[in-house]
Amino acid sequence: MKIALIGYGKMGRTIERIALSRGHEIVSVIDKDNQEDFNSDAFKSADVAIEFSMPSVAMDNYRRAFAAHVPVVAGTTGWLENMPEIKEACEKEGQTFFYASNFSIGVNIFFALNKYLAKIMNNYPAYNVRMEETHHIHKLDSPSGTAITLAEGIIDNLDRKSSWIESDSPQPDQLEITAFRRDEVPGIHTIVYESDVDTISITHDAKSREGFALGAVVAAEFLKGKKGFLTMEDLMKF
Repeated sequence: MKIALIGYGKMGRTIERIALSRGHEIVSVIDKDNQEDFNSDAFKSADVAIEFSMPSVAMDNYRRAFAAHVPVVAGTTGWLENMPEIKEACEKEGQTFFYASNFSIGVNIFFALNKYLAKIMNNYPAYNVRMEETHHIHKLDSPSGTAITLAEGIIDNLDRKSSWIESDSPQPDQLEITAFRRDEVPGIHTIVYESDVDTISITHDAKSREGFALGAVVAAEFLKGKKGFLTMEDLMKF
């Protein structure tokens, strides 16, 4: 498979290494200094582009990839207010887009576990729920896209929470998210249910970027030959 990389930071380099080890070809690498390569024959020849960049430029990257009719696997978070435009392009223009707030296979298992636990805890109102997430100091969005996905999974299954807030003074119906930025931490997410008598918690602790990069390459492999808007729920059918 011919892969284009959009964004060539630490994640982009890790994705490159994993893609090559799985027998794929990197035909184009686009970063901030060579934006004109979106118009190159090399980029247009790609079967799929894997994009890990910054929230401020993500939408522009997707529009340029769509203009070249190159399917996109998107790993950047912090731009989701523009998601309707992406879904419309997939529906009306026949574009192909795969989005995940987190491509780690383990994290997506954690997403499913989080929803299941929330369904159980819906019957036990004595437990309040909160979330903590920790990432490296270079991460621009807060809370993380992964934390927001976890929060949505709780809100959809726990009647006593209707929204999330990044604050230490939440209202009773708000899910409190506390975000830490520390050193080079790849990502730690903890859900805590607490009552007067005990605490129940679940945690996902990423050891490196390898899991995220591998998941993105697996998503690219899954995307080949498909059309429309897809997510990890299409790839990982539990």
